[in-house]
Amino acid sequence: MPIGRSFQLARIFGIRIGVSASWFVVLFYFIFVLSDSFRNVLHGSDTQAYAVAVAAALLFFGSLILHELGHALEARRSGIGITGIDLWFFGGMAKMDRDPSSPGEEFRVSFAGPAVTILIVAVCVAIGTAIDGRSFIDTALLDPGSTSSAGILLLGWLATINAFLLVFNLIPAFPLDGGRIARAVIWKLTGNKNTSTRWAGRAGQVFAYAMGGFGLYQLFKGNTSGIFYAVLAVFLAQAASSAVRQSAIDERLEGVTVGDVMDPSPYTVSADLTVMEASDRVFAVEDWPWVPVVEADGHFAGVLHREAIDHALASGQPALPVGGLVKEDGWRWRISTSEPLEALIGTDGLRHLGAVFAVDDDGILRGVVSIDQVRRALTPAPH
Repeated sequence: MPIGRSFQLARIFGIRIGVSASWFVVLFYFIFVLSDSFRNVLHGSDTQAYAVAVAAALLFFGSLILHELGHALEARRSGIGITGIDLWFFGGMAKMDRDPSSPGEEFRVSFAGPAVTILIVAVCVAIGTAIDGRSFIDTALLDPGSTSSAGILLLGWLATINAFLLVFNLIPAFPLDGGRIARAVIWKLTGNKNTSTRWAGRAGQVFAYAMGGFGLYQLFKGNTSGIFYAVLAVFLAQAASSAVRQSAIDERLEGVTVGDVMDPSPYTVSADLTVMEASDRVFAVEDWPWVPVVEADGHFAGVLHREAIDHALASGQPALPVGGLVKEDGWRWRISTSEPLEALIGTDGLRHLGAVFAVDDDGILRGVVSIDQVRRALTPAPH
């Protein structure tokens, strides 16, 4: 689900934590709504209620970060790269550089977040009931007849909101965690990831349409909260529909490898070529922003950029071999010829260069796959 540009708040375990502009809207809305409810329970001043509401909103979003960290750390333990965690209008999202590769991996990563939420609820309830006994439940439900301290109120509200989100998030409808867990189970039973994704995505679409209908019904009754349900339904429907479409694409590409679609004769330059020679023979002749570089034995060395050549000339290094300009970033632009075609999606090469270089198991350059070739492969043939 798209969230737009995010602003970094912090880094936890090396993972970037960011927030979108929409997060601030929800933060202030929470504070506004909670201030009034907390005033009735605390029976204190407006200032006290406002301060507790601010603390509650921040603790809630802190619990969302812990939930997403559960996903992220389990994914990282499974060898999946994490590019960051973002909070936005409807919660949080851990951004992974690839999907889980097995049903077990999918299940563990998907359940790790809810497991953290269960732990948060359990800790809050255990501490609250140990201190306040049975009246803690009334406080947690914001019963106007209850009286509580600020600390107990925070524990109770945090337990209640996380319990509600836990139940909602475990609904077996993609892209909710419950939908991802359901996908893992179906994947395990059928042995087919595309089938499981399609089933979970269809369930997500049905759930989104039902939520959208409920939101419209609430609006018809004059309840403005229906706007929230309707907008959330749109985002859920988009994500679920995207998953269904992706499963169809993956099914069509099943068995197709990088080697099947690559151009086997890419233009290259030798790593031994000097900066001056590369400038005169390549960049002065062709209007190319970059060119692939290979070693004498055919190993892919990396990508030589026009900017690197210009900088080397300006620095007085015309005799420097171009191999010295590319060795550090070669891994970013290459992929194995035996990788499935869908592994190309989201690679640095396609994002930044518009091409990825295919190498064999020994690192020998065997071809190049451009973004146009990927698009053609993804486009269904006309009937």
